[in-house]
Amino acid sequence: MKWDGQRESDNVEDARSSGGGRGIGGLPIGGRGLGVGGIVVALLASWVLGVNPLTMLGLLDGGGGQPVQSSAPAESHPQDPAGRFVSVVLADTEDVWGAYFLRNGQQYAAPKLRLFRGREPTACGTGESAMGPFYCPADRKVYIDLDFFDTLRQRLGAPGDFAQAYVIAHEVGHHLQNLMGTTEKLDRARGRVSERETNAMSVKLELQADCYAGVWAKLSQQGKGWLEQGDIDEALNAASQIGDDTLQKRSRGSVVPESFTHGSSAQRTRWFKRGLDTGDLKACDTFSSATL
Repeated sequence: MKWDGQRESDNVEDARSSGGGRGIGGLPIGGRGLGVGGIVVALLASWVLGVNPLTMLGLLDGGGGQPVQSSAPAESHPQDPAGRFVSVVLADTEDVWGAYFLRNGQQYAAPKLRLFRGREPTACGTGESAMGPFYCPADRKVYIDLDFFDTLRQRLGAPGDFAQAYVIAHEVGHHLQNLMGTTEKLDRARGRVSERETNAMSVKLELQADCYAGVWAKLSQQGKGWLEQGDIDEALNAASQIGDDTLQKRSRGSVVPESFTHGSSAQRTRWFKRGLDTGDLKACDTFSSATL
């Protein structure tokens, strides 16, 4: 991926030097911190990151304190290669979605992206690095502890810069869902359905974000031609390695489909490819699709 020298976004907040925020509890499902690793990574934290997953149990029942606003000041624009890479990818999502919305007679409101370490207070509750990258609809920010990319490469078997770009694009996909009202509709429905149905809705939401990431990859390549041989394979591999079934097999040797919240490896790669093949958000309607 030929990213060096490309425009960097002004919407990146680098809070890594602040030592992380202090807060109470975890991100509640009701407040919906939406993430590519999210709940699955949190529940498998003892295997993936070497931390006690019991610290993340607030995710399971929506408990764990009230949402808090981040009070830590934004630091200067990131100067390290990893931070600059994130800034470049975010900038391209701004360009792609800004142009896409404009063609449809709308204006795109870009999200902020906040780099942090350890723990970070958000408008959805306190974020933990063990949760993986996530998006908070309440403050319209993507949160990333860049240590997750080390985990992605070293422990999950998904190396490559475009694997990381896919993760960022997936989180921005959740921002699109927020702008389009999809997230709010599902939040209203959650209180009226069973846990199993809630999980099924979560899978559809996550697969749609994967599809949106694929659309971004298609349009981005058309605009910049910056992808290199193997880049798409890196993204597809990342989508596969963080499928619910793959993570569950690795952690406990068995698979429980009704507990899926993000989708299987096959589903995640399928929907990313659908977005990539079509370049059209309308092709990403996981909620009306007969099969996932």
